[in-house]
Amino acid sequence: MTSFHISALPAEDLHRIRGRGTDDFGNDLVVTVQDEAGAPLRCCLRDATVSERIALIAWRPAQVGGPYAEVGPIFIHAEPCPGYDKGQDYPEGFRSRRQLFRAYDVNGWQVDNRIVEGYEAEAEIADLFANPQVSYLHSRNLLAGCYMFTITRADSAA
Repeated sequence: MTSFHISALPAEDLHRIRGRGTDDFGNDLVVTVQDEAGAPLRCCLRDATVSERIALIAWRPAQVGGPYAEVGPIFIHAEPCPGYDKGQDYPEGFRSRRQLFRAYDVNGWQVDNRIVEGYEAEAEIADLFANPQVSYLHSRNLLAGCYMFTITRADSAA
């Protein structure tokens, strides 16, 4: 089985966005209080609970430019949180979610994609990384296409 690393949004980026009060695209950080559970938080890779303060921001997960460097909406905690510190483990909160895994090469070009059941994530990650062209994966919401998190080979995790 290929080892991998799961990355949520970088803490330094979240600190900058929260401190400035706008995302990297100039959108104001509008805080809401959850009246129902379920919004997937990209800062700590779990679902928001009732009464948590969250914000919806625009985010570009791609580290390189090009046609696949999309910007999309994501939820974060309005205030700092512990983040996601279990990078070697697939997020438990996503085990019941079907996801779209998009595989990219080092230039940011998509080389593969597939729909994945959360309970089969590790096998799919290993299979995608068996292709030497694949540099990293993005997990995305199956219906909305929103970015969830990045998966890299364990030996390339920063």
